[in-house]
Amino acid sequence: MCGIAGYISLNGGATQEHVATVMRMRNVLYHRGPDSQGLLHDSHAVLGNTRLAIIDTSTNAALPMAAADNSVWLCYNGEISNFKQLREKHRLTERFAMRSTSDSEVLLYLYKLLGIGFLNELSGMFAFCIVDRAQNEVFIVRDFHGILPLFVWQQNDGFYFASEIKSFLEIPSFQPRVNRTAIHHFFSLAYIPGTTTPFEGLREMQGGELLHIDLNTATHNYRDYYQLDYTENHSITAKQAIATTRELLIDAVERNLVSDAPLGMTLSGGIDTCAMLGIVKHLGLGKQMNTFSLRMGEKSFDESPYQRLMAEYAGSIHHEILVNPEDVVQTMLTQVAYMDEPNGNGASIPSFILAKQASQHVKVLLSGEGGDELFNAYPTIAAYQYRKLYRKAPAFIRTLLREAVHRMPADYSKLSFDFKAKRFTSGAELSVADSHLHWRHVLSEAQKKELLTGIFDRTETATFYRNLFDAHPNWHDINRISLIDMRHFFIDDLMVKNDRTFLANSVEGRFPFLDRPLVDYVTKLPVKYRVKGMGKLRWVEKEAMKPFFPKAIYNREGFGLEMPHAIWFFDTLGTFAKKYINKEMVESTELLNWKQVEQMWNIHLSGKQDLGRPLWCVLNYLIWFDLYVKTGSYKDYWKPRPALHA
Repeated sequence: MCGIAGYISLNGGATQEHVATVMRMRNVLYHRGPDSQGLLHDSHAVLGNTRLAIIDTSTNAALPMAAADNSVWLCYNGEISNFKQLREKHRLTERFAMRSTSDSEVLLYLYKLLGIGFLNELSGMFAFCIVDRAQNEVFIVRDFHGILPLFVWQQNDGFYFASEIKSFLEIPSFQPRVNRTAIHHFFSLAYIPGTTTPFEGLREMQGGELLHIDLNTATHNYRDYYQLDYTENHSITAKQAIATTRELLIDAVERNLVSDAPLGMTLSGGIDTCAMLGIVKHLGLGKQMNTFSLRMGEKSFDESPYQRLMAEYAGSIHHEILVNPEDVVQTMLTQVAYMDEPNGNGASIPSFILAKQASQHVKVLLSGEGGDELFNAYPTIAAYQYRKLYRKAPAFIRTLLREAVHRMPADYSKLSFDFKAKRFTSGAELSVADSHLHWRHVLSEAQKKELLTGIFDRTETATFYRNLFDAHPNWHDINRISLIDMRHFFIDDLMVKNDRTFLANSVEGRFPFLDRPLVDYVTKLPVKYRVKGMGKLRWVEKEAMKPFFPKAIYNREGFGLEMPHAIWFFDTLGTFAKKYINKEMVESTELLNWKQVEQMWNIHLSGKQDLGRPLWCVLNYLIWFDLYVKTGSYKDYWKPRPALHA
């Protein structure tokens, strides 16, 4: 895993000033690649790389990388999980004078052999820039599922690109103006969706998207080179689905275990991480595998019994990390300083703490992220099914039930009955796409209208969900919902959390459930194999993995890593939050309405309504605004780093 930053000049006018700028952009990505840093430049391109050496740790695999004839340059971040198979399939070592055994060099020479069409051959995660100096063209590419980040800022005379937003703050002409529309969407979703970012003019590339720049004509275009396809193959039998899913999962995990650096895995106690560890045991590697688990200091959020059960079953070298409110307070500013954007995911700080502890033992962590999205494990899928039955009841009965449910007292424990009942009865009255958002939303459009001041584009956040849902009218509704989860929740939330928190601690995350052969197979399975009957979620995954974990794991319900901030706001976290949730700080944003924030805070502390998640998002936004906009002090909270040069 690495950090990339660069500048592409459309007119061949790259100067020493551009070189110096890219060096600064690269250097702030030191945490993504502390093992080495490199630079390549000419009049058209300036490419900077930091490197976390995982595959071939020698200097032969240093980045950025040039072909032996200097005709192609590669600025690269990623791990190609099938690079060994591709090197053998295309006889690359026979065709080219390869210097390393790295996946990056395989990618470089695949391009020379096949052109940009080589993308169709890849599986894994990547974000890269290829400069074809012979053909005078450039390709800036983000992987199929948006696992690794990539941002672009367009100028009249060229393009800047980088792995993280913080790099663009090193460009003298970049003005960090808050994108109010992006923040508007953040307060619905707890993340910023799509190509939007917290700063105006800065674009995030999407999964499966590339930017092609023709230097001969000084023209460019963005285009999709990959799209998820949920067209069901009804010829697949249940027996075939189970057997092939098992085979592909084993293959995905095995290929993601390839590393020349120490490797471990997260263990949440859920089906996905237990499946991975079960496969590791099946491969005979259980006793040498380091596993890392988080235990929340709040009973209703604690999964440690399942974690210990699975670790003992596999015989792994297990590490249990306790997270308390004091840990959150001590970590929060540093975590936000590395995130670069507001993110209300309650697992971000725990993930940061886990990666920090794991970095003392390993450089690579396998994660189960993506399994819930791929196999439809979220309660919102079951809610969709129950919604269809619920709406058969007369409207007046549903109204009476909804009013009764909303009179229930608030319970601040995780996924309490009152929370689920209130969300379900309200959301069930909406369309499928809108209900899917409602069951997850932070604040409604009406609530945001009260919270956010000023004039800006207030397009309904549900538009993101509706557009994807409506784009495929012939797909099963659950497949249309799955596309929303993969394109938005996975990329815009989970991968922001995982990438920033892991790489802040110089740890590479790998995600076997997003291995391309597995994804391309599972997305074409009939829906009835992923969701069996009413509410029987991730059926084919559980059946495929049944031989690999204890019965108690197989029988358990989904849980999901989350932090009990709603409860902790009454204690240490609340004391800390008041440093930011106050009139002076809120009004300094020139966006948030202090009276509304104060009212939310008071209602939550009164016990009348659980507003923990909205307040957590408010707190995250205020800290981000303070560090990145108001004071610009985000660097003060980074870990110490050496002085870097070219």
